[in-house]
Amino acid sequence: MDNETLRKLIADGESLRVEFKGEERGVTSDREIYETVVCMANAEGGTLLLGVDDNRRITGSKPRHGTITNPSKLRAAIFNNTEPRMHTRVKVIATSQGDVIAIEVDRSTEICATRAGVCLRRVVGVEGPECIPYYPHEHSSRRFALGQFDFSAQPPGGDVNFDDLDPLEFERLRQTIFRLHGDPSLVSLTNRDLAKALQLVDTTQAELVPNFAGLLLLGREEVLRRFVPTHEVAFQVLDARGDVRVNDLIHAPLLAAAEEIQKRFDARVEEDEVVIGMFRLPIPEYGRVAFREATLNSLLHRDYSQLGTVYLQWQHDQMLISNPGGLLEGVNLQNILVHEPKPRNGRLYEAAKRIGLVEKTGLGRPAPDYSRTDTTGVRVILQGGKANLEFARFVYEQNDAGQTLTLDDLLVLNSLFYERHIDSESAGRLIQKGIGEGRRVLAKLHEQGFIEAKGEKKGRIYHLSAGLYRRLGQPAGYIRAHDIDAVRQEGLVIECIQAHGKITRGQLIRLLGISPGQARRVLERMIRSGKIEPRGTRPRWVYYVAKQ
Repeated sequence: MDNETLRKLIADGESLRVEFKGEERGVTSDREIYETVVCMANAEGGTLLLGVDDNRRITGSKPRHGTITNPSKLRAAIFNNTEPRMHTRVKVIATSQGDVIAIEVDRSTEICATRAGVCLRRVVGVEGPECIPYYPHEHSSRRFALGQFDFSAQPPGGDVNFDDLDPLEFERLRQTIFRLHGDPSLVSLTNRDLAKALQLVDTTQAELVPNFAGLLLLGREEVLRRFVPTHEVAFQVLDARGDVRVNDLIHAPLLAAAEEIQKRFDARVEEDEVVIGMFRLPIPEYGRVAFREATLNSLLHRDYSQLGTVYLQWQHDQMLISNPGGLLEGVNLQNILVHEPKPRNGRLYEAAKRIGLVEKTGLGRPAPDYSRTDTTGVRVILQGGKANLEFARFVYEQNDAGQTLTLDDLLVLNSLFYERHIDSESAGRLIQKGIGEGRRVLAKLHEQGFIEAKGEKKGRIYHLSAGLYRRLGQPAGYIRAHDIDAVRQEGLVIECIQAHGKITRGQLIRLLGISPGQARRVLERMIRSGKIEPRGTRPRWVYYVAKQ
């Protein structure tokens, strides 16, 4: 933690991982510090800044030990007043407006509380991040997220027995194994032996009793509603105004539910065609493989200990698929595409692998947008609408000519098609393999003549080549990508601020004709270089002015 890092944290504002405590009116109490540390440790960890108010203004922190603040004493006090004992990193950072105390908190692998017995967790509420009570019945979800507990392997209890499994679902399971080329040795087994082979039952007092995985895959619907009331899938169709036109609720076991969802998808998905030689290549508005993978993931990896619904929302230009339960320990938005599979429901996931529902390696997955994911749920956005047929033709012809484009190549080219510019750092984040691999992919595409570079080597920016823009039927796109570079963009922003006193992100998008992602990067770059600064108390009201 240094002055530069501190300034960036303050400029970005409060979040799930950052909390401000202004001390203009008095010192923050020890109790409040311990509770905030516990609150953050029970979520994603983060940084507590003492001496910064909610308006991102440095008020300066009050001395906590006589005339100074001793970081070692504060660190020891936190350690001795939390259970389990928590190690934090404490630093006093001097600024021109006063000292700021930065307390860095790691995400805990156990449920934390203060010595006084207060247990809190950090969430994003209606008015922003806040600490709320963390009740005992909610702790199981935390253990699932940390991979310490497999809900699907547990017995439901009560009077559930083998007869609560539906013979029709056993037959559906066999057909699924045959259709998806699952483990062929399973097909000829009896129902009892099949359930045992997939570990969907356990022996209790010489009787086969289904576990939760068994009920979810094979249980009769009325039994599922009784023993797994959290299982519910909603298939919704929203119009352009956001009004719900279709809202079908599904409570069937997972294989039947997946089939019902697929039927609704197939009935609504539209296709264009691109003619290549003697062949017609269908291009659906949503990729079938991406939809199937996202749907199965939402069913297999949701948190079944939480009340909540798996939503599949068909919107006019995109599809949102969400499920209760955040990402597991070690998986985040920066590595979700390349991290090895880490199932929340291990028993259920292993059965699904043998059936053939999921890839054993986790490779070859598409790259949907996970940016709305948080600690409460995983949210996947599949972009829809009209596909660029010329881009599809280009990819097909490359593959047909033996010059197959890898997933990393396609991710970079697709980003350039919509975002216009990329550098090696952004490419590394996009493919989630680091800046070195991002630089290698860009160099390869540059050698193939698909992209061009401008700028010095250290700050080189890439865009699609003139030839590829012509090939895609958008020659004017090359002119826009080539001429409106970073310097011109920043110049236009400064001119707008000088004329109107401020600029919002929406105004910036309209001014430069760029995407929201590009606008965010332009603003972040100008904030880092000290040209502008944010103002406003809430994210939706933030605007930007020239830095004084």
